[in-house]
Amino acid sequence: MKAHESHAHYSSKVRECSNFAIREIKKVCKEIGPRPAGYEGERKGQDYVEKLMTPIADEVKREKFTLSPKAFMSWVMIDGILALVAAVLGILCFAFNMPEPVEMVMRIVSVALVVIAVFFLLGEFLFYKEVLDPFFKKQESSNVICTRKASGETKRRIIIGGHMDTAYEWRYTYLGGPKLVTTVVVSAVLGLLVTMGLSIAGFFVDNRTAEIVLIVVQALMIPALVSVMFFVNWKLPVDGAADDLTGVFTAMAALLYFKHNDIRLENTEIVAMSVGAEEEGLRGSKAFAKAHGDEYKNDGVETLFIALDTLRDYEFMGIVTKDMTATVNLDKQGCALMKKASENAGVPVNFTTTPLGSTDAAAMQQGGIKSVGFTSMDPAPARYYHTRDDNVSVLEMKTLEDSLKVVLETVFLFDEQGLKDSY
Repeated sequence: MKAHESHAHYSSKVRECSNFAIREIKKVCKEIGPRPAGYEGERKGQDYVEKLMTPIADEVKREKFTLSPKAFMSWVMIDGILALVAAVLGILCFAFNMPEPVEMVMRIVSVALVVIAVFFLLGEFLFYKEVLDPFFKKQESSNVICTRKASGETKRRIIIGGHMDTAYEWRYTYLGGPKLVTTVVVSAVLGLLVTMGLSIAGFFVDNRTAEIVLIVVQALMIPALVSVMFFVNWKLPVDGAADDLTGVFTAMAALLYFKHNDIRLENTEIVAMSVGAEEEGLRGSKAFAKAHGDEYKNDGVETLFIALDTLRDYEFMGIVTKDMTATVNLDKQGCALMKKASENAGVPVNFTTTPLGSTDAAAMQQGGIKSVGFTSMDPAPARYYHTRDDNVSVLEMKTLEDSLKVVLETVFLFDEQGLKDSY
């Protein structure tokens, strides 16, 4: 059975559930506000989901974990500082005649600082490892797991999740949109690479004219290195109405659909999850995968996780096949499942990748849980992305409603056929 065949008034019932999602998003933004990971706002948000879903789900569990708030995005400022110091040391070595031992030490330090900066960039941003976490204070976050059980033997499990926490504002996205933020990012990366190259070149260049050229080139990189230090506005966590309360409450709306229409699948367990600390390096999904990855591999229940992230820009609705800056391949069968489900829903959805950044699907996939991502955001990025403009004014009912239709069709198709290479 397809989702749209599950109720005589399917469209109106989906609209009711979509209205529920919009209403709850507005309530959280108004009454709780920003929810940076590990702090009171996120805790209150998870408290609210737990209370809201207790009469809707058969079981609501809260799984706590620890993280180091602000460690993940601090690599940006730290890299800017390290590269700037390395650049200054390089300029000083080129500009002044120093005792050879002193110059050698300064050049070694300059290269070392840039290498460390590159290590932080690769570790924290590209691979989402906890490189800087040991240097930051630990805080507590949690995942809220809401389950509607199967009526019979559980043979399949589908987990639909969005993240409760919100980001700190990206200053340049707010000030100038995608063009400015892209310019700052590209300039900073170029500045880092140039600084590395010049730091190494300093060991070999012994020509005054060449040294002057290198001084000028390095000096031109300094504004980019300084600008990236102010990339994050740590004083302003955002509301996150689109990113990602749309994901959280679309997942909850899917569970509500089954509850309100008294539909219980015989062999499929449906889980809606509000994930913590996604904006802090996927820490919540990493914690969940660590706790349940082996369990799900060995319990004989076919399991799929769907990450719903930023359901707003209709024309960019897509099934994520490659995540974590396109370094992690998500489950091919899960992607095929959602593609067929979107066709059943009559919603135009294409395959896409996450060109920069990641969703919780990547951490789940890495942790041994088959996963797929589903997003609807302009990858430019959108002007509201990680800014104060991500408030209730950006919500789009059509995007959320059609996303819910795709999710429901995915659940019914998964229950009927499970994971396959093609449908």
